[in-house]
Amino acid sequence: MLNIQTFDARAGGNVIYKALAHPLAAEAIARLHARLHAPVAIYDPDGLAEALLAMYPTPIEALYVHDTAQVGQTRAGMVTRKLTELPDSGARTVLIATFDAARVVDRIRHMLPPSATVLTLDDIRLPAGMLTTPGRYLDKLNFATNFAFFRDTEALSTRIVSANYWANYGATQVRLWLRLFDGDGTVLATWEQTLPSGPGGYSIDSRVIRQRFGLGPFTGQLFIHAIGSAGHDVVKYALDTYAHGDGASLSCTHDANAWPSDRFAGLPAPRDDEDVVLWLQNSHAVPIPAGAVALDRMGAGQPVSYSQALGPFATVALNVRDCLPGLRWPAQIEVRAGRHVVRPRYEITRADRVRIAHVNVERDNLKPDPGIPTMPADLGRGYLLPFPILPRARFRSIVQPTPMSTVQANLPIRMDVFDREGRKVHERFLGRLPRAHDLALDFDDIDVEAGHAELVYDFRDGGEADGWLHALFRYEDRTSGHAAESSFGAHVFNTAMTWKDEPQSYSGPPPGLSTRLFLKLGDATRNSFAVLIYPASAPWHARSATQLQLHSATGHLIAEARLSIACSGSAMVWPHRVFGPDRLRQAGAEGYVLVRDPGCRLFGYHGLMDERGGFSLDHMFGF
Repeated sequence: MLNIQTFDARAGGNVIYKALAHPLAAEAIARLHARLHAPVAIYDPDGLAEALLAMYPTPIEALYVHDTAQVGQTRAGMVTRKLTELPDSGARTVLIATFDAARVVDRIRHMLPPSATVLTLDDIRLPAGMLTTPGRYLDKLNFATNFAFFRDTEALSTRIVSANYWANYGATQVRLWLRLFDGDGTVLATWEQTLPSGPGGYSIDSRVIRQRFGLGPFTGQLFIHAIGSAGHDVVKYALDTYAHGDGASLSCTHDANAWPSDRFAGLPAPRDDEDVVLWLQNSHAVPIPAGAVALDRMGAGQPVSYSQALGPFATVALNVRDCLPGLRWPAQIEVRAGRHVVRPRYEITRADRVRIAHVNVERDNLKPDPGIPTMPADLGRGYLLPFPILPRARFRSIVQPTPMSTVQANLPIRMDVFDREGRKVHERFLGRLPRAHDLALDFDDIDVEAGHAELVYDFRDGGEADGWLHALFRYEDRTSGHAAESSFGAHVFNTAMTWKDEPQSYSGPPPGLSTRLFLKLGDATRNSFAVLIYPASAPWHARSATQLQLHSATGHLIAEARLSIACSGSAMVWPHRVFGPDRLRQAGAEGYVLVRDPGCRLFGYHGLMDERGGFSLDHMFGF
């Protein structure tokens, strides 16, 4: 496992990791390494050396610390020494592992070995023009970054869609610094894209990029760095994958999450008529060693390693059948990624149709919470995981609970089913599911035409819970055979009282009782849609006061419509029906709908649908 810490409360989230992992930082560190003359000593005032050496290995003679409690610890394979021993170390190079290092250098200048060259992490800083907050390098807004799976072949293309939501927090000039890597990790192109000055929409289309830079077919990843942002340090987007010609393939996936994880879960095993490919994408400039990534049937504890090394920023298609040849749906697969990758995509091929979706971070820092089974009555049903039931006449809907924490030995859950008007029409106790369960519940067995369902904890047979309840939702068109799937986790919804950090808010502290969801628009051949769900852990407003705000590509508000959703109900929204074709043309291809509600927290799923039976679906994002 790559020995890096992706979260650090002292520095604000995972900003230190992101500062070291940036592709330009990787290039600067290569230049820094060329200036190191042995013997090399590192002074580690902020505890960064371990991550630095894990991501960028180089020979080091000794590592020094000033905290007496840390002396004698093993860090990066070395026993830490006292800073007071540095003057007699004989080091020719002293690397001070900190940013904004001028004061630190001044404080220890008298302790440096004679004639030693002093280097600091300021030597790997991004150019000043790429910093949102120049006065503090490790400000989280300086590293509003993310990756995207990005591909353009003769059969399939990709398109990133989002909005300049930073403008809502006061940002005035936001631009994206973009770098495209091919499958070998080679840089294909680097460019910038200026976003609208207001909260307008934008897109990045692989076909446009391929033509602009004269590229051949590629499958790789796109690194995105937002400069000039405000309020949010996360780059959020929807990623469409679409086919050329007959349009047989269409998918939508959520943003990649910006941090690597040791494990991911929610990868389905293939059916007999399917191939499942995990797109393994190295997120760092250090190679992934052979055997460092493995697949395992969830709960089996018998991981099978991928035998090939993977170069810096490279991409490879890992076919599940090659690692786990006998495994079939509804078995689930755990990805042991060793913190080398951010949330990967997987791709399922069946007949002539391809669909792509994402796995989720499997937490390794949780433990069962004994308070969840006895949550206060004000929190009602507590954690809810809502998901749509698409119209039964056309679609088959399937749900599969997915363990998403290393400590989840069992999942004690129930399913509550609601029609569109919020009436509870069915309840089913799913049991105390073992970690290695193979339950996939088909809604053809339940008499409901359309609406939504919610997974909730149910401890009638005992069991444990940690609040990190997840599931995979699969939908199949009964005529075309096209399918789409999404996965997400539970939250406490729409209660005035709070439980730890729930209900979560889009901005500010909990409780999160308002809504800001992004809904993209369609194009000439595909209409966009959303399923908006009003989940309520306890009784809340009888109906929502939802606003559908149509924005142009420049952020201009073109039109607004009202929508009333029953508590515990849902609604299917089609922008072309709500606003009409003329207003959608005015909004343009990069326009969007902002779903707002000041009094309740809605949850939603969005996608595209065409007349040939193609459709996409994934959970919406908010800002």
